[in-house]
Amino acid sequence: MSMDVLNRLFEAHFHSPAQQAQPVQGELGGSGRKIIRLSNERATAIGVLYGVREENRAFLEFSKHFRRHGLPVPEIYGEDLDHGAYVEEDLGDTTLFQFLAKNRHGEQIAAPVVEAYRKVVAMLPRFQVEAGCDLDYSACYPIGSFDRQSVAWDLNYFKYYFLRLAGVPFNEHALENDFSRLTDFLMEADRDYFMYRDFQSRNIMLRDGQPFFVDYQGGRKGALQYDIASLLFDAKADLPPELRQELLNHYLDALGRYVKTDREAFLRYYYAYVYVRLMQAMGAYGFRGFYERKTHFLQSVPYAMKNLRWLLHHAELPIALPALMSAFRDLLASPKLQGVANEATEAEKLAIRIFSFSFHREMPKDETGHGGGFIFDGRSLPNPGREERFKALTGKDAPVMEYLDQQESVHQFLAGVMSLVDGSVASYRKRGFKNLMVSFGCTGGQHRSVFLAEQLARHFRAMNGVEVAVRHIELEKMGK
Repeated sequence: MSMDVLNRLFEAHFHSPAQQAQPVQGELGGSGRKIIRLSNERATAIGVLYGVREENRAFLEFSKHFRRHGLPVPEIYGEDLDHGAYVEEDLGDTTLFQFLAKNRHGEQIAAPVVEAYRKVVAMLPRFQVEAGCDLDYSACYPIGSFDRQSVAWDLNYFKYYFLRLAGVPFNEHALENDFSRLTDFLMEADRDYFMYRDFQSRNIMLRDGQPFFVDYQGGRKGALQYDIASLLFDAKADLPPELRQELLNHYLDALGRYVKTDREAFLRYYYAYVYVRLMQAMGAYGFRGFYERKTHFLQSVPYAMKNLRWLLHHAELPIALPALMSAFRDLLASPKLQGVANEATEAEKLAIRIFSFSFHREMPKDETGHGGGFIFDGRSLPNPGREERFKALTGKDAPVMEYLDQQESVHQFLAGVMSLVDGSVASYRKRGFKNLMVSFGCTGGQHRSVFLAEQLARHFRAMNGVEVAVRHIELEKMGK
């Protein structure tokens, strides 16, 4: 029924029916929305199915308001709040986070990425000040302002779903006193602006080099500091401190064009909001990862810990929070969280699955759901199976390996294979992909394909950041 509603909305806008409906995987999140790309030969759009009416209404109202201000957000093509459905402009598949991941080498971030970030931070004041001044805040969900209750939610989220579930000790009474002092301090900042609430790199799309903004349905009235803190201390984006400072200065320059800005007053509260945003994010990682057992959320924990370590060394707050700072230090020293960090690092490795098989029998099946990869045909190479002395042996036995190792054509073949696969491995790792499948086939699946698979596995086992698994389909049937 819900898909029927999306199809109806698509056809009403484009005056022709959708011919394809493809779920959009995106990055693994926790919102519960179903996002579907609808298309035909002439048009494409994004359909969204979600059962929380008030949250849908907030997104739709904010989208229309922002577009009236000329801000780059998706156009709403059609909506049906009674059925929890709406259709919006298709902004493509490239998030700012993906663009960053593809164009960095450790701390070295490519100039086009830095330029994209500069465009993003320069656009933020237009949301906060220009569009925020006449926004209907009655549409906000679940609350109209980032008030004491909102701060309490975030701090308790961190306390109960991160500290407690991670086994980090704390004195609850002393910690609550620090939370109260921190909240009093945060409430001193000017909070009369639109607060995007989840202003981070996965909620910014890039199309033709220009940023477009999504997922602001949790927005409310609040302080300017929160959103820029969210972007610059976005955990897995892992921006270098020097770039964070450069972008903060660029943001403040842009902000000054929309509202009189006292930089000293802004910075007095800035790092307190960084801490609150970091705690909110860690609470989310704990809830999704420790409580709901969605372990991919724990991959962000090491980056959050890195940010926390930097803050403790470089960002002194104007108020004393001894119990909270003690909990932070215990958190950084926690053996359990160090184990989570190590497991997350392992989980981020690229899994290279290498197969040998017979073209006359069973080809390998992709069990990850990704498809793709490489299939190489080794039948052009000299065949040990034609010689009696090798018939009972396999490509893992020394006589067969020595025979094939003496063939120049085998070396040329492997050089070509390694060149192709090395390029994909480098690209997959940069883009954060998790699986690559490489298969070698020959006539019987016993000699050449086995040898080639073993040689490629040996090549990649010497590389950091990858995990290699090898299966020989025909040898498994033979019990070898």
